[in-house]
Amino acid sequence: MSTVGQRERITQNRIVKLFHEELGYKYLGNWEERTNNSNIEEHLLMDFLSRKGYNLNLINKALHELRIAANNYNESLYSNNKNVYRLLRYGVQVKADVSENYETVYLVDWERTENNDFYIAEEVTVFGNHEKRPDIVLYVNGIAIGVLELKRSTISIGDGIRQSIVNQKKEFIGQFFSTIQFVFAGNDTEGLRYGTIGTAEKFFLNWKEDLKDTSRLQIDKYLLKMCNKERLMELMYDFVLFDGGIKKLPRVHQYFGIKAAQEHVRKREGGIIWHTQGSGKSIVMVLLAKWILENNANARVAIITDRDELDKQIERVFNDAGESIKRTSSGKDLMAQLSQATPRLICSLVHKFGKKDVENFEEFIKELESSPSLAVGELFVFVDECHRTQSGKLHRVMKAMLPNAVFIGFTGTPLLKKDKKTSLEVFGKYIHTYKFNEAVEDEVVLDLLYEARDIDQKLSSPQRIDAWFESKTRGLNDFQKAELRKKWGTMQKVLSSRSRMDKVVNDIIFDFSLKPRLSSERGNAILVAANIYEACRYFDLFQQTSLKGKCAVVTSYNPSTRDITTEDTGANTETEKEYIYKTYTDLLENVSAKPGKTKTESYEDAVKEKFLKEPSNMRLLIVVDKLLTGFDAPSCTYLYIDKSMQDHGLFQAICRVNRLDTEDKQFGYIVDYKDLFKKVENAVAVYTSELDYEDFDKEDCEILLQDRLKKGRERLEDAIEQLAFLCEPVELPKGTLEYIRYFCGNTEIPEELKAREVQRTALYKGTVALIRAYANISDDMEAAGYTLSEINEIKDLLDFYLKLREEIKRASGETIDLKPYEADMRHLIDNYIQAEDSQVISTFGEMPLIELIVKSGIADAVDKLPNGIKGNKEAVAETIENNVRSKIIKDHLIDPAFFEEMSALLSTIITERKEKAISYEDYLKKIAELAKKVQKGKNVNTPDDLKTPAMRVLYNNLGQDKDKAIAVHESILKCRPDGWRGNPAKEMVIKRSLYEIFKDVDEVERVFLIIEQQSEY
Repeated sequence: MSTVGQRERITQNRIVKLFHEELGYKYLGNWEERTNNSNIEEHLLMDFLSRKGYNLNLINKALHELRIAANNYNESLYSNNKNVYRLLRYGVQVKADVSENYETVYLVDWERTENNDFYIAEEVTVFGNHEKRPDIVLYVNGIAIGVLELKRSTISIGDGIRQSIVNQKKEFIGQFFSTIQFVFAGNDTEGLRYGTIGTAEKFFLNWKEDLKDTSRLQIDKYLLKMCNKERLMELMYDFVLFDGGIKKLPRVHQYFGIKAAQEHVRKREGGIIWHTQGSGKSIVMVLLAKWILENNANARVAIITDRDELDKQIERVFNDAGESIKRTSSGKDLMAQLSQATPRLICSLVHKFGKKDVENFEEFIKELESSPSLAVGELFVFVDECHRTQSGKLHRVMKAMLPNAVFIGFTGTPLLKKDKKTSLEVFGKYIHTYKFNEAVEDEVVLDLLYEARDIDQKLSSPQRIDAWFESKTRGLNDFQKAELRKKWGTMQKVLSSRSRMDKVVNDIIFDFSLKPRLSSERGNAILVAANIYEACRYFDLFQQTSLKGKCAVVTSYNPSTRDITTEDTGANTETEKEYIYKTYTDLLENVSAKPGKTKTESYEDAVKEKFLKEPSNMRLLIVVDKLLTGFDAPSCTYLYIDKSMQDHGLFQAICRVNRLDTEDKQFGYIVDYKDLFKKVENAVAVYTSELDYEDFDKEDCEILLQDRLKKGRERLEDAIEQLAFLCEPVELPKGTLEYIRYFCGNTEIPEELKAREVQRTALYKGTVALIRAYANISDDMEAAGYTLSEINEIKDLLDFYLKLREEIKRASGETIDLKPYEADMRHLIDNYIQAEDSQVISTFGEMPLIELIVKSGIADAVDKLPNGIKGNKEAVAETIENNVRSKIIKDHLIDPAFFEEMSALLSTIITERKEKAISYEDYLKKIAELAKKVQKGKNVNTPDDLKTPAMRVLYNNLGQDKDKAIAVHESILKCRPDGWRGNPAKEMVIKRSLYEIFKDVDEVERVFLIIEQQSEY
């Protein structure tokens, strides 16, 4: 027998023993030579059913139905497997005799795990179109429910996965898999991966649990976890989903998220499930809803979303999973459905709650609270993307209409610290979290590569611009001139010059010719423009390039003649609104509207579908706000940002490119033209850092609510008092004329206007302060202690001061209609601001964001710095240095030689910075390169064929002798016993093998201490 066979055989013997002795499965034997091996071992199933008390007639009929479902050669493997699963889960409906009623024969006892028979067989030869032999097959009551392919430690686990994928084809033993629920593959070095029938290799998953337990090999550890009889039955019963032609098993975070939610549901407590973008949040909603309905006969579930696409998706997934769901057509329909016992499962858009155009919202809420809807049953309301509705009026309507419902919020983004109080008040604390960095580490989503590009600009003729400005603004007062300069002199307007936009377009076209995913036409991109006008300009510019016909613009704009009725200035020029209108009318000229949709909606549906399904024919989408949340396009690889963004919006946008796709998509790429790295860094820090308010109890939420409303009321009353004090000197009867005299003097005398400027400025600022203070608690005025009459008085005051501000602005001439100047200013910007080609200005090269920001520790450290320090170069530098130093100290024992070299290098860089021997930019480059080396544990001169971290560590600590490092590595893999750490006898086996190489006891002891730190051994 070859050594290869011995190594795999040793693993297989150990795994068989694990199932038999530790998991309690009955060993059926080696079935290599056995004939007629089947996925339904009928004699075993008949034994189980007979023991359950079914008569032979019923048993034979049930077996007949199971055979038909499992062996329907006219159906696909997916359909057969789905039909078999239904029989396993719900039982087989059969009649003992034609004249008798149907009875249900349960093939599995789901209520009492111990009543079922669990078996394991190895080398199960299956004779299909071509003979195949799975290493291990798991059976429950004689029905094959799992296959396990094992590989020796030096062979990739991928070989085992691909072997099972090939086995599922019709040309081989596909029919055998019609009963299979779990497809496992594993080896002693990479551990265990799992999927189900039809799972593509890239979607095979790792289980993660009890990470600190390193007493066993990972494959053993996780087979014990997943194949524990209780856990295996639970996974099969509660966590299998058939979704639109794809069978799915839960990822680890989904399993534990649902388990945590189940505890909340049992206690009728709400909360928030935060699972990061792209990690399968809607599947959690479906599985949790199914569990609630099955385990509580009085329960009903209403799933509330804020996007029509997701509402339809929820309906489809439930229907495909065999669950009947009612999608409501209107608010009236929604309330009608809730007031009767069925349906038990409803989905609706959040906008269907309440009435449109309610004049007095507080009275409307009071009316709802006095006569709430009589929803039948125990209602659980799932609110999707709860961060978008958590403190708004819509949520108050829901709470008022359904006061006894339990609300569970779902979000792909964390609730920011500024939202903490309102979040806790509405939903309660976090039920379960799964952060961005965890999803990247688990390979659920891709990491992101960030690159900042700068396009330098300069004025070609400042004198001409000044001359134009003076000639065009004659007759305007100082305020009006300042307003005009402010509007057109902002960075946004400068950055939208024709010259600069040309450079951005050329830059992107260059990427499409050069970057692998784009040039191969397997990937595509999204460009985020600052506004609809710029999106339209970009679209026009791309029509002059190779992307003509393969580029689209998707914004919130829908053309209407109302948009341009007041735009024509009579100067034979085109305003921005006129340009947008013309672009869209030209774009939609040949588009046919689909039933029930506008031309714009029909156009957007078509380009989105093409972007998703035909990336080579729809290369680029230009957007402003749309498609930056909830749009999952695996082909999307590049995101070009030409818009200032932050927080939720920025993070959700960059996650458009992190979806898994084909093997050639290794990362999502962010190209930033707005120098947003600090905001990206802060956003990732927020989305990955530990939460400081996970342990709040329900009672704490009430305290937070009272505290927030108390401060909000104080702020509102202060704003009202300040304005009253300011306006007190105004003469009676305090009409428009008296206010104009007080704030403007004689408007025909410039000196009097100037003299009253301080009062006017105070009025403008005070009005803004009142607006903000009111908006802060407008939804909670009664809760803050105001009566209805007081609320109405405050609204009247707010209306009064808004009108007063507008009157004073107009009387003082401190307003300006900018329309007549728009086209001329655009001409100046397009012709006198020249842009250079883009330059890459980010300092981190090809280092993924998670490695740079999260794994290095920079994210947590920078996020915790006071705001005043974050902008301080020295403080940030010291933060980075401290985190790199901590990493070096922490991991020193893992690779002493390498980390001593890194420590010396860090000291040199710090000295250079402190002595100002290098620029801050050069410092950042050096520290980033060092952080990369420290994170990867790899130097530039490390040979590429040293593939694993442990091999590189041996190389560093054996005098950079590659041959000796490889020899030690292979020796350890060959001789190491299971559970060798801490066992002197087993440790001695490794030391003896090392002595054969070094012939030196001291060297053996030195190297053994390093080997002991390597997790892969």
